[in-house]
Amino acid sequence: MPESRFTAACLQMRSGRDPGANRDAAVAGIRAAVERGAAYVQTPEMTSLVERSRERLFAQVTSEAQDQTLAALRDVARETGTVVQIGSIAVRAGDKIANRAYLIGGDGDILASYDKLHLFDVDLPSGERWRESATYSGGACAVVAATPWAMLGLTICYDIRFPALYRALAEAGAEVLTAPACFTRQTGEAHWHVLQRARAIETGSFVISAAQGGTHEDGRETFGHSMIVDPWGRVLADAGGSDPGIILAEIDVAQVLDARARIPSLKHGRPFTVERVGPKVQAAQ
Repeated sequence: MPESRFTAACLQMRSGRDPGANRDAAVAGIRAAVERGAAYVQTPEMTSLVERSRERLFAQVTSEAQDQTLAALRDVARETGTVVQIGSIAVRAGDKIANRAYLIGGDGDILASYDKLHLFDVDLPSGERWRESATYSGGACAVVAATPWAMLGLTICYDIRFPALYRALAEAGAEVLTAPACFTRQTGEAHWHVLQRARAIETGSFVISAAQGGTHEDGRETFGHSMIVDPWGRVLADAGGSDPGIILAEIDVAQVLDARARIPSLKHGRPFTVERVGPKVQAAQ
């Protein structure tokens, strides 16, 4: 039987406009986490490049086969024998870009990849305006992937607001849910912690989310607070604030079975319809 315990690490980063510098920071962070006992290391969304200018982004992004960050992180996974999850990198996908996560085995092979399903198209009260759909192509498939210890459900950032996705991943066998992010400071202050804990509690799963933090070269502010949450909703580790760093926690997959036995809500879901009653709302003219 596979070992059910492992030490997980999240790298909190502040990626900028130089993919080479971001790559080197990720490699150094993975090595440092391994030295501290990590067998699995997760990096944040947009590990290799945080750039809000569409023109500058397209000028930097390459194909998956040419991406130097992917190649370097596969090398460090092989060198250390560590499972590495790249929260995401931007790769060419036709006339748009894919926001793509990778799960890399300890032999350096790519075990799975996942393209972010839900794109962040919002206007915030602060005046921030985001239209990811103008640049990125959304994914169409949820992914559950095997590791030596547990089944991982792969998601990215804004996905955390869609609980049906996490329930579907858990029902498909995921025991650890991952949500690496580049969460805005404003929305993070309001919702980040409760969303992480809610997804864990609803599904009886561990949730591991490495995050970007601080003020980036392109001017955006991200919330930080990389987190590891257990299946009962307890926060095992929180990187706090926005400074780059590493958090670690021991993951005991047996706790997933325990939580799901105590609150078996995954087994209690029932199909239903929605009936709307009362007067019809007049359509706006």
